[in-house]
Amino acid sequence: MKQTIAEFKHVDYLWDDKKVAAIGDDQVELFLYRSNILGADLRITNYGGGNTSCKTIEKDPLTNEEVEVMWVKGSGGDIGTLNRAGIAGLYTNRLRDLKNVYGGMADEDRMVGLFDHCIFDLDSKAPSIDTPLHGLLPFAHIDHLHPDALIAVAAAENSEQVTKEIWGDTMGWVPWQRPGFDLGLQLEKCLADNPGIRGIVLGSHGLFTWGDTSFECYMNSLEVIEMASNYIENKIAENGSVFGGQKITSLPKEERTEKAAQIMPLLRGLCSSENRMIGHFSDTDVVLEFINSNDLERLAPMGTSCPDHFLRTKIQPLVLTLDKNEDLSDSATVLAKLEPAFEAYRAEYVDYYNTCKKANSPAVRDANPVIIIYPGVGMFSFAKNKQTTRVANEFYTNAINVMRGAEAITSYTSLPRQEAFDIEYWLLEEAKLQRMPKEQPLSRKVALVTGAGGGIGKAIADKLAAEGATVVLTDINEQSLIEAHATYKRDVSTYAVCDVTDTESIASAYKKACVEFGGIDIVVHSAGLAISKPLEDTTDKDWNILQSILVKGQFDLAKQFSAITRQQGLGGDFISIASKNGLVAGPNNVAYGTAKASQQHMARLLAAELAKDKVRVNTVNPDGVIVGSKIWEGAWAEGRAKANGITVEELPAFYAKRNLLHAIITPADIANGVFSFVGITDKSTGNILNVDGGMANAFVR
Repeated sequence: MKQTIAEFKHVDYLWDDKKVAAIGDDQVELFLYRSNILGADLRITNYGGGNTSCKTIEKDPLTNEEVEVMWVKGSGGDIGTLNRAGIAGLYTNRLRDLKNVYGGMADEDRMVGLFDHCIFDLDSKAPSIDTPLHGLLPFAHIDHLHPDALIAVAAAENSEQVTKEIWGDTMGWVPWQRPGFDLGLQLEKCLADNPGIRGIVLGSHGLFTWGDTSFECYMNSLEVIEMASNYIENKIAENGSVFGGQKITSLPKEERTEKAAQIMPLLRGLCSSENRMIGHFSDTDVVLEFINSNDLERLAPMGTSCPDHFLRTKIQPLVLTLDKNEDLSDSATVLAKLEPAFEAYRAEYVDYYNTCKKANSPAVRDANPVIIIYPGVGMFSFAKNKQTTRVANEFYTNAINVMRGAEAITSYTSLPRQEAFDIEYWLLEEAKLQRMPKEQPLSRKVALVTGAGGGIGKAIADKLAAEGATVVLTDINEQSLIEAHATYKRDVSTYAVCDVTDTESIASAYKKACVEFGGIDIVVHSAGLAISKPLEDTTDKDWNILQSILVKGQFDLAKQFSAITRQQGLGGDFISIASKNGLVAGPNNVAYGTAKASQQHMARLLAAELAKDKVRVNTVNPDGVIVGSKIWEGAWAEGRAKANGITVEELPAFYAKRNLLHAIITPADIANGVFSFVGITDKSTGNILNVDGGMANAFVR
């Protein structure tokens, strides 16, 4: 019996008839729409997982005859964000003709190269290894998905029997086999042996479903997933508990977050022994149920089953033996407890590689864990950037759901280590990694910028993000931060309201950086204000606020940053945005100029002290940044205009004429100055870079 929309409890029904009506009869657009809404539900498939297709009749540009063309997700794509640029279009008959030249399992890699000879659409994305799995089936619309519930069935002991129990004769079952041309042949044979089935379960892998229309295919997929989910839910109810019940209780939410903030820089440093990593933390109910369970010790070492999972999470996580109430305030003591666990994990991974490698296997990759479990606290992941580490975390959450379901059904089974290795170190997988774009100069680095709600601070954050950094925006104005944060894509930034005159507020901003990204590599102190008054008009309040924001703020930022860099052991950069006014005496400027001079000399002192920790400290001196600078709004601009005997409107031209290059200086110019220290040179510390168009009286030498 067909399911009604209202009955779906375990999947999201997202089909929108109005959007579909706007698409019309374009079958490729309908296939893309179906793909996107399937990919929007992480219970159905995770980022980059699964693939979808459709077949249409097109006019062959060479013969002018009608031919069938298959449109399928290309290599490395994501169905949730799939568009025409991410799909491949192939002649279906040519793809099927490859059966005539297929030489068996040893011929799999060569077959992938032959897919290019089947291309119909010259703008195609490179076809993926799963292309024949779609092409050798006759259906107009096909979904290959990795739903948690279906992988639980696929990874359960006696998976074939369980498949029969849930769907009777309406579903086929194919045992585990590495994706490739032969697996396509196995799906074709399964359908021939079981005509009329609605889909096929792939052992330890996932699900194939289909339909005559995009909507029928979509509904078929949802219904099959819902049936598996209901079956698992009933099994859990019968068993009364999952994962052998609870072994320990979680710390309260606030304490878990505090623990995460304390330990993540240490974990990040350990995970970055070969390559610097970005972190992610999760303490969802799903995660806590697993990591606090009696069965954690048995299940975690077994590893994941679905290839999409372990390719992103490694074959198994590192489970910490720290007590949830461990005092983490003494970093050296905690590090001494953590190091042996990391050393053992790396050694085990290298042994796994050496045991399973073949003569042509790629070189061993980074042996550090991707997933780290801290019972009672949460789950951490570390990878090359925020998106990758977040997705790895999501994939392991999917793996938890799979283990949960499989254990409820019968018992969980994982892939044999050799099978897992053959996927992880597959030459085609290595080729995909080699095709990845070159990393940007600041990739793998986390930058915190004060005063980033606008003006120079926002320009600096923009530049660092554009060069690959993950940025933490801080400012005293939350609305400005919200607006600034909204200008970045997901996984590029976060923000924290921070008053740099308040030590605890700074600590809170650093904690957020550690919890969300694992630590911090670059700090740029750009927050500030300017007060221009004659000496007799300068008040204690004027003096104190400038000292608090510019000088004490820099001191507190540097002191707390130094502690984090020692935990990570990765070095770092601290940049002070000072001013030409710290070098050059001028009228009506005693409080501001003194504070800026203090910033400059403090930077030199910090450079001398922090060099032992590989922390570089440098200063960028702007001057005359009028256009786009928050400081030049209001009284400061009026004061400088008055001091120079001109109007506010004349300021930009006035300041440009007085520098040697007659250049107008913008916030972007200051951002480029910062980047020169943190992204180009790594052997400069204690230096001052003037970004002022050339002011002879401000030359530092």
